[in-house]
Amino acid sequence: MTSLRVLDCEDVAWFRADPEMPSAARGAAATLARRIGLEGYRASEVALAVTEAATNLQRHATDGALLLRVLRTPDRAGVEFVTVDTGPGMADVEAALADGTSTAGTLGIGLGAVARLADAFDIHSVPGRGTVIAAQFWAREALAEPAGREPSVASGLTRPISGETTCGDAWAVRVDPGTDHDPRSGAVPSASSVPSGSSVPSGSVPSVSSPEPAILVMLCDGLGHGPMAALAGEAAVTAFRRSTARHPEGLLRDIHTALRGTRGGAVAVARVEPSAQRLLYCGIGNVSGVLLGPDSRNGLLSAPGIVGQQMRSLRTFELPLKPGGALVMHSDGLTERWKADDVPGLLRHTPAVMAGQLLREAGVRRDDAGIVVVKGAW
Repeated sequence: MTSLRVLDCEDVAWFRADPEMPSAARGAAATLARRIGLEGYRASEVALAVTEAATNLQRHATDGALLLRVLRTPDRAGVEFVTVDTGPGMADVEAALADGTSTAGTLGIGLGAVARLADAFDIHSVPGRGTVIAAQFWAREALAEPAGREPSVASGLTRPISGETTCGDAWAVRVDPGTDHDPRSGAVPSASSVPSGSSVPSGSVPSVSSPEPAILVMLCDGLGHGPMAALAGEAAVTAFRRSTARHPEGLLRDIHTALRGTRGGAVAVARVEPSAQRLLYCGIGNVSGVLLGPDSRNGLLSAPGIVGQQMRSLRTFELPLKPGGALVMHSDGLTERWKADDVPGLLRHTPAVMAGQLLREAGVRRDDAGIVVVKGAW
């Protein structure tokens, strides 16, 4: 089983492609790197890589954007940038990463040099649709330990509605290390309570969470948009991280209590149990969940309601985990019409790049957008 490593993400800012984008992104990257404690030379490498990526977007991409953010472990912090564009895409990614290859007008260091400067780098491009790049930068000593080189099994992206700087969508992920049964977890319904015609398989559903290590993941779509919606999203993240519940229903109840003083929102919580090879999922409101496999796509059901205001009795559903798959959860800031077949090779990439490709594929500008992907835990 893959080590269950997750990183906390703090989104700093999106930069849209325009003539000022490279200089603005470079300055923000250098400042951010120094603020989290990267030494001077490493901070300059971060700024150089971000500038190259931003210049590529500004000169050659259609509707390009760059996200700059902080990644955190319990004792370290790093910088990540994610670029997303809607074309023209690359027919030969390996050639674009070769030494000496740089598109006209950039700094000339090329994507291959950016990849070498980064401690983790992933790129996925579909000709005619677009390219997503994700790159992480840590202090050099952070990579000396084997744990520092292990990839995160989950990542996500949020993007505010056009015209806003804050986003009402929020996500969080954490590892349940595995303990005794949680008395607040709540019962899971039997298979007879699963609606007919749903994607949930038949068979008995266990009544308790597995005692083995698992991944817990939450996505919240705060009602509306702007600062008040963002407060709901932040409250959901805080409640999710503080809760001692191990089962999706228990976590949703704690989040419901925390959101009572806010606008409320749509919330879904999932528990990924690699040892038991199963997924437990419970949602309220308009959050979409999909368990994506190499040759399958299973939708996950949510009940009507608004967490923090009106929440009916909870129901948890179970699906088996198939090797090579991924869990995708997103708000209605992404349409449900995306198809993995339109993005060949999607499942071979990191959660951050998968999230970026699906945001590019299905994101809408008239609403906040949020997506989280769990992959590689089973």
